[in-house]
Amino acid sequence: MEGGGVEVDVSAFRECLSLSWKNPYVLRLAFSAGIGGLLFGYDTGVISGALLYIRDDFKEVDSKTWLQEAIVSMALAGAIIGAAVGGWINDRFGRRKAILLADTLFFIGSAVMAAATNPSILIVGRVFVGLGVGMASMASPLYISEASPTRVRGALVSLNGFLITGGQFLSYLINLAFTKAPGTWRWMLGVAAVPALIQIVLMMMLPESPRWLFRKGREEEGKAILRKIYPPQEVEAEINTLKESVEIEIKEAEASDKVSIVKMLKTKTVRRGLYAGMGLQIFQQFVGINTVMYYSPTIVQLAGFASNRTALLLSLITSGLNAFGSILSIYFIDRTGRKKLVLFSLCGVVFSLVVLTVVFHQSTTHSPMVSALETSHFNNTCPDYHSAVNPGGWDCMKCLKASPECGFCASGANKLLPGACLISSDTTKDQCHKEDRLWYTRGCPSKFGWLAIVGLALYIIFFSPGMGTVPWVVNSEIYPLRYRGICGGMASTSNWVSNLIVAQSFLSLTQAIGTSWTFMIFIFITIAAIIFVIIFVPETKGLPMEEVEKMLEGRDLNFKFWQRSSRHAEEVATQKTQST
Repeated sequence: MEGGGVEVDVSAFRECLSLSWKNPYVLRLAFSAGIGGLLFGYDTGVISGALLYIRDDFKEVDSKTWLQEAIVSMALAGAIIGAAVGGWINDRFGRRKAILLADTLFFIGSAVMAAATNPSILIVGRVFVGLGVGMASMASPLYISEASPTRVRGALVSLNGFLITGGQFLSYLINLAFTKAPGTWRWMLGVAAVPALIQIVLMMMLPESPRWLFRKGREEEGKAILRKIYPPQEVEAEINTLKESVEIEIKEAEASDKVSIVKMLKTKTVRRGLYAGMGLQIFQQFVGINTVMYYSPTIVQLAGFASNRTALLLSLITSGLNAFGSILSIYFIDRTGRKKLVLFSLCGVVFSLVVLTVVFHQSTTHSPMVSALETSHFNNTCPDYHSAVNPGGWDCMKCLKASPECGFCASGANKLLPGACLISSDTTKDQCHKEDRLWYTRGCPSKFGWLAIVGLALYIIFFSPGMGTVPWVVNSEIYPLRYRGICGGMASTSNWVSNLIVAQSFLSLTQAIGTSWTFMIFIFITIAAIIFVIIFVPETKGLPMEEVEKMLEGRDLNFKFWQRSSRHAEEVATQKTQST
């Protein structure tokens, strides 16, 4: 426990699995706290499907892109506030109480959304849910990290990431289950109250984080918990290490004034930790993951799939791959290390985004033409098409971009043949469907649609094992104990602010510059993320939390990330010499 580098490999994954019979108490702690991740993931995924039906119920939402973005992003605005105050709540009242408060807010928000009678009330419910999600996003991994043995800490914190993606997958299943039920989206959003209640019950029966208890002078309670977490031969060493670490922190706190942002940034280890932690959280969002998760069914429709149910079903595939990627992360994160895993992840994301950029460019430039004959078959021609100077040059994409009041009814013989540009209304949609035609308002029929699904699947497969979980793992272990809650809150806040910016701008960007150019922007951002990780993110694999601070203090920028540092090599050589 005292050493600078505990060798962690695939055996750590096996040890994590063996906890189910060797020490189920540790897994109980991790799974109970990890429900916060499940709620996080459920809210992320459920709104993407619910939005399709909210647009049907509230016509003002269907016609106003900014209102759709507001329904999605107001939860993020709440999460920013939740994450910002969550750091203080975690340090002042404890990790356990922070999780319980998050659950309560989530439960209230779910009930308000399910009963909403207009978009304004729906948005209020989204804010409450966001407050809960923001608090849980940092409290859950922090609790798991501080209640986990060092050797399997990465795997157990990755469990929180798995439950996030599991929540997203569950949300798509729930969405599909209620597509034909009365109230559709109300059930989708209201069901989220159930896991929140379950976590409240479970967390009431669990103790506080042992590290927080030591920090508050409640050592006997902390020791009792550590004796349940660690094997008998390791527990005394862990108690002594943790006690020494906390004593140093308390002395530093007594010798100085209250924690301030300026003082934190002047502290070398904290500053370097924030560079890595906040940077990873910001790039996690700006490489585009939550545009895929929030708007996945919409993206599928943009690729040429008209049906709401089909869009949800295809989105379920990407969500399932996301959960599978999180399982891979649990296996690899303590074997390959955090840094190498995230770099491999980002390189794969670049490749996937290139595929999506090319596919959407081809779909946009090769959409079916508008036929005057097909259009005249109906009695409700789109006004913009009717008054156009050169209607013969119109295709499906030009019809949809001309006005939100226009829609495209595909040819009955073949959806890729010329179709009709008509007024977008329920009446027109029904007329189109009665003739066994497909009705498009978001995207156009395309022979490249399945390639877009492949691109989305590749994106998720590459993103989930690395960038999906590593930022949360790194942020749970990289900060000194005294600043851990505040720094974790700052990093979570940066994640939610970035999330808000991306979610609030994605649909507007696709309308302004096109879907392909929007994904092109994500490519350049991902390349910048690769450079950032190489320069600023250290490897924390296998380091006890007390050793992470020492590593940050002496760390230099290392461009050769695949090599061990010379300092580590010297330590290994010294150990070998001493053993001989």
